[in-house]
Amino acid sequence: QVQLVESGGGLVQAGGSLRLSCAASERFLSINEMEWYHQGPGKQRELVAEMTRDGITKYADSVKGRFTISRDSAKRTAYLQMHSLKPEDTGDYNCNVLCLLDEYGTTWFGGGQGTQVTVSS
Repeated sequence: QVQLVESGGGLVQAGGSLRLSCAASERFLSINEMEWYHQGPGKQRELVAEMTRDGITKYADSVKGRFTISRDSAKRTAYLQMHSLKPEDTGDYNCNVLCLLDEYGTTWFGGGQGTQVTVSS
């Protein structure tokens, strides 16, 4: 059973925008915490944005002011809105989420399959 589905990647010119989505299965009650990672070609995976259960956000310096992490609780979906994209933003983007499974507080942690972003100069 697919737990997370990522989408929204694509090809965009420098300066453009994209919104990535990470939709959790209907078996989950909510997304409590989430992280977005970026791995550029030949580079190490980098945590670029995260949000806690209480909505506190944190960003890598490389994306601060350009990327926004958010979630839609009703849709059980996490988002990464990306503006002013640069060629160095090119790479695979992957979400990790901590989801609430039931009313007893059982949680599930896992990641999506990734979505590719290519920013042309």
